[in-house]
Amino acid sequence: MNKRRGLIGARFAVYTTGLLIMALGIVLLIKSSLGATAWDVLHVGLYYQLGLTIGSWSVIAGLFILSLSTIISKEFPKFGAFLNMVLVGLFIDLYMLLPFMQTPGSFAGKASMFVIGTILMGYGMGIYISAQFGAGPRDSLMIALASKRKWKIRNVRAGMELVVLLIGWRLGGPVFWGTVVFSMTIGPIAGLAIPQCQKLTDKVLKHVHNKKELLKGNQGEETKRGAVL
Repeated sequence: MNKRRGLIGARFAVYTTGLLIMALGIVLLIKSSLGATAWDVLHVGLYYQLGLTIGSWSVIAGLFILSLSTIISKEFPKFGAFLNMVLVGLFIDLYMLLPFMQTPGSFAGKASMFVIGTILMGYGMGIYISAQFGAGPRDSLMIALASKRKWKIRNVRAGMELVVLLIGWRLGGPVFWGTVVFSMTIGPIAGLAIPQCQKLTDKVLKHVHNKKELLKGNQGEETKRGAVL
């Protein structure tokens, strides 16, 4: 049995931490006013046109995407996909409510917010993936399309991002040069972050596993002593 597949509590803590960090990155990119990610351009555009909240639209779009993914793959999405969708939407709205989460007045401040947001998104993604609770809605659709249509993942992802970006732009979402910069840099950042985060998570989970085994051993020894007495 894979030790990493056990330890549900520890893995859930890692998973939630990753989603919290990733959601913070999303909000920092939106608040930087230098351009959001393609999907967040769509969410913000829907918010401008129809109300509700940005996090709510993230959840609604996620539900639509999961439904589409289910139809294409003919497989019901894993629990982690639903959990990802709900928690990220909730965390986005909570961060947006923070009174100090404001767009800086200077370009340097906006640029700093944008850079930090991009890095946090990459590492948040790496942390939540390392917990192995399953892919999010958008990744589930990407995998379903790639496997069923025999398309390359990078082409599927690029096509999805372009379609979503165009729809979001038409709805008035925040497209700016930062959107292009993010699209060009998030891949290399995630490529660096994912193996680093996996290594760290494996170490943490191994430590938790060893601690549990030690505790079980100590309890077993105490039980034997009690029996002897």
